[in-house]
Amino acid sequence: MAGFVQIIEFKSSRIKEIEELGRPSRTGGSTQPTFRHIFATADRDHPGTYFTIVNFDSFESAMENSGRPETSEFAAKMAELCDGPVTFHNLDVIWEDTGDAADNG
Repeated sequence: MAGFVQIIEFKSSRIKEIEELGRPSRTGGSTQPTFRHIFATADRDHPGTYFTIVNFDSFESAMENSGRPETSEFAAKMAELCDGPVTFHNLDVIWEDTGDAADNG
């Protein structure tokens, strides 16, 4: 397996506040992050709908991240700024192409 991706889907009319809330979580804390990449995205076809895509090495590293107190605190604050429930999609990566020639053949 090539890794694990978590997609967090939410609606909010307060996205700037969520962006501000998220900034300290990327650099704060005394522990190293367990994720590889985070992409914050806005749905062009559905204004006010957002997806955060988080790439992890494994399901286990994602669960380690989810179990951290700072992650729980962030999630609770973020939920207060959302216009409805937050939906989590937990995906095992079965194939990946990085665009490098080595991956194409």
